[in-house]
Amino acid sequence: MGTMKAVVKTKPELGAEWLDRPIPEPAASDWVVVKVRATSICGTDVHIYKWDPWSDSRIGGKALPQTLGHEVAGEVVEVGPHCKRIKVGDFVSAETHIYDPGDLTTMLGSPHVGRNMKILGVDFNGCFAEYFTLPESICWPNDPSITPEVACIQEPLGNATYAVLGEDADVAGKSMVITGDGPISLFAIGVARAVGVAKIIHFGKYDFNMEIGKRMGADHQMYTNKTTGAERLEAVLDLTGGNGVDIALEMVGSQDSVDDCFNMVRKAGRVTAFGVAAENRLPIDYNNGIVFKACQIHGINGRKIFDTWYRNRNLLASGRLDPTPVITNVFKLEDYAKGFGAMMERPRKSAKCVLFPDQAEYEAAVRRLGDH
Repeated sequence: MGTMKAVVKTKPELGAEWLDRPIPEPAASDWVVVKVRATSICGTDVHIYKWDPWSDSRIGGKALPQTLGHEVAGEVVEVGPHCKRIKVGDFVSAETHIYDPGDLTTMLGSPHVGRNMKILGVDFNGCFAEYFTLPESICWPNDPSITPEVACIQEPLGNATYAVLGEDADVAGKSMVITGDGPISLFAIGVARAVGVAKIIHFGKYDFNMEIGKRMGADHQMYTNKTTGAERLEAVLDLTGGNGVDIALEMVGSQDSVDDCFNMVRKAGRVTAFGVAAENRLPIDYNNGIVFKACQIHGINGRKIFDTWYRNRNLLASGRLDPTPVITNVFKLEDYAKGFGAMMERPRKSAKCVLFPDQAEYEAAVRRLGDH
């Protein structure tokens, strides 16, 4: 089918290469080939780009070379003979969690956490390319009104939506703490506002991203690097009539953030655990933070397939949710190194970086986002 350009991890060290690669064909009879219109950089991609210990243990140097990327929107250009749902010309995004129908969790309704689950861009070639291939089962048809730069961020947006809504979506009129000022925390603020959370309290530390949090709908903000845990707890209790918040989203994975969430959630409230800790174990006040509070703990790994995607599509197409303030940088795909540089810069001066293989798509996105 010819060749294409792709961002390829070739060595177990910092960086990646811009290479010619064969245009892929469907890997199985129920797979499709997608022409990429937009793709965005995730924190997982940064781990792989830097090649940290997680990347070495999860992927391993023997698996290289491998194309990076898993957040994407594009047009289907080829379908395998056994595809029934997706057609050539469909505008799709990728769920990225390739679930196994035989996993017990899949059969019980939680396919996103299966034992044999595979991940696009981690377990096989990803989407930082002009074309990529994936199973029909994880293709999600987008509403045509959703722009490519927004359609490609639905995967991380889905994490935020699942974190906010939990399993029962019982959030309207409630209070919520959201920790962290990374892209998914910022998305969560927007989702919380769109679905009727009445009081949104946001913790972060970088001025640039805290301003985005304000634009996304945070009612109250506190800097974690300028306050103590006791000061934050006192402020939250003052804002909630001394009860604590109904829901606390732990989106950082740090000890301070974990402590904040369990201290600030009210009795019989919910703590959602999404942040990944650098250390495998973090202490928790088991008695007072969980047992005596009758605290619900909800772990988030991915999205609720496909309930979360359905809700996101409706929120985005209706205009009730506008995630574009979180899209702070757009680049041509060949300028991927600039995108990774922006993601790794500290203090933060970016949130979400979107890449475009096609020059015309890139220029159209720049025009759309120019005054957002």
